[in-house]
Amino acid sequence: MPPARKRTRARSYDSARIRAAVLAQFGHVQDAVATLTPEQLTLPTGLGDWTVRELAAHITLNVGAVARKVALPEPQAVEVALLDWPFTTAGLADAINEDTHALAEATRDLGVLYERTASELAAALAAASDDRLVQARMGAMRLGDHLVTRTVELVVHTDDLNTAVPGLAVPYDRQALAACVRLLADALAVKAPGGSVEVRIPPYAVVQCVEGPRHTRGTPPNVVETDPLTWVRLATGRTGWAEALDAAQVSASGERADLSGLLPLLG
Repeated sequence: MPPARKRTRARSYDSARIRAAVLAQFGHVQDAVATLTPEQLTLPTGLGDWTVRELAAHITLNVGAVARKVALPEPQAVEVALLDWPFTTAGLADAINEDTHALAEATRDLGVLYERTASELAAALAAASDDRLVQARMGAMRLGDHLVTRTVELVVHTDDLNTAVPGLAVPYDRQALAACVRLLADALAVKAPGGSVEVRIPPYAVVQCVEGPRHTRGTPPNVVETDPLTWVRLATGRTGWAEALDAAQVSASGERADLSGLLPLLG
């Protein structure tokens, strides 16, 4: 388990919207994967040695696990709260990589895999409440919280697919992108509690973070602002802080507005 952190109050998420967002974003990826040529499936992704084929298989692994977890006996108690989740992922990379390669090698037809995953996911969500506990890799979680984390996985890997395959242009479900941005923004506030810096990711999130003088009125002295996808890339290490600044993808004003030492948030 990660070390104890100063608690930031978790925001609430609308259950129906999160469930619809997970299904919608997975559907967007499913439609895009169905168009990939054999040559495109062999393209590198920049995620270790994964090709697009491994990445596509990994997305079904992440989402399909929801149905498998719902089918297992329910854990007795919550072990990982939603705002703890971003800090539990780093130590899982080796196991995830191994499982992803195994699934990709065992899968002859990605279309069949996606159809089965979509069907099993829809059935699992129809049968289980948000308060039902599921045994995730990092510990037992509420299903509702776990589904919010699936929006992060889906949005991040949708972006990875779009980066790896020129012209693919998988769309982003608005609710999935909003939930992803908000959870990662809240994770920053957990990692660096305080009120001296205001981080704005319009139109989805505004958080205050970093110890120091708290702003109470008027324009904050330290402001960071960026767009949703740039924030997702910064928070997950797909884009570096200096790179985003140089490309004018992020603006930072004030002596405390350098977040380079706090990013990325996910391992």
